[in-house]
Amino acid sequence: MTAVRIRSLEIYHPSHEVDNEYYIERFRQSGVEVSGLLKALGRDKRFVIDSPEENTYTMALEASRKALAAAGLAAEDLDLIIFSSQTPEYLLPSNALKLHSGLGGSKQTMCYDINANCAGMLVAVEQASRTMLSNPRIKRALVVGADHFSVHSPQEPVYHSNFADSAAAVILESQEGSGGFIDSLYQTDTAVIDNSLFPANGLSNLYRGDAAEAQVRFTPFDDSVCVDSAVDSLRELMESNGIRDVEVGAYLFSQFSVGNVKLVSERLGIDGSKVAYVGDKYGYTASNSPFLALHDALRDGKIKRGDYLVFWTVGAGWQNVSMLMEY
Repeated sequence: MTAVRIRSLEIYHPSHEVDNEYYIERFRQSGVEVSGLLKALGRDKRFVIDSPEENTYTMALEASRKALAAAGLAAEDLDLIIFSSQTPEYLLPSNALKLHSGLGGSKQTMCYDINANCAGMLVAVEQASRTMLSNPRIKRALVVGADHFSVHSPQEPVYHSNFADSAAAVILESQEGSGGFIDSLYQTDTAVIDNSLFPANGLSNLYRGDAAEAQVRFTPFDDSVCVDSAVDSLRELMESNGIRDVEVGAYLFSQFSVGNVKLVSERLGIDGSKVAYVGDKYGYTASNSPFLALHDALRDGKIKRGDYLVFWTVGAGWQNVSMLMEY
């Protein structure tokens, strides 16, 4: 039997830390109050890029180097590189190929990008795991999720005051035995398909109109709309695989809203001490947010080998993704 396990996980974020007061004052000057929003979503600090030398790709490269070093591997040991972002630095070539070049990968390495919005890195890990289980040539995979929203959303209160910049890189390894990646579930409901748009008027109109039309456009909606689906999905995922709360080492949920994290946890009746929340420390880091939560839980010794990990996140549009692994 083959198991796909997490061998290492590392993160990178810029050094520039910004607290809530900056955004409260900034938007108050233009007649917009965000203090209540920040409190409801559970924000305190976040890290954002303040240098033209940093971007989505450079953050991804740094996180990848750290993950390789932590695993004691070289880039030539990688059989697959998947990069996930909704704010990629490049559309041509793929950012996975840029990482391959920057890291010094081998000629046999498969490389590609995916975009599943804020569910992106979870989808990428799930897809990489399934690929590794079906393709014996792929023994090790590097999966990277990175987003740089701050540069794209300066006039959008919800995005600009909540989102932050970071990268997370995980190395998956195929091994003999059981455990590792177990199962996943998707639930898709496109009722709010146009509530988050970037570029606002689409790529075909990028060179027409003013610069604001290239930025994020957000139409507010009740983000708790995804809670029911999350609860149903997670309950089905755990019950169908015979996993009990007592066996779970950590629940790694979307860090978009501390309120939603609490609602999902309460509805499932799970041990709240196992539910990781880092959105107050890192801000909302979009595609990789559950993996920043996992990183800190691992660093703090809250997870041990053999524990079950239960992931859930949601992407704009919207799509719930749940995943079960044994660490």
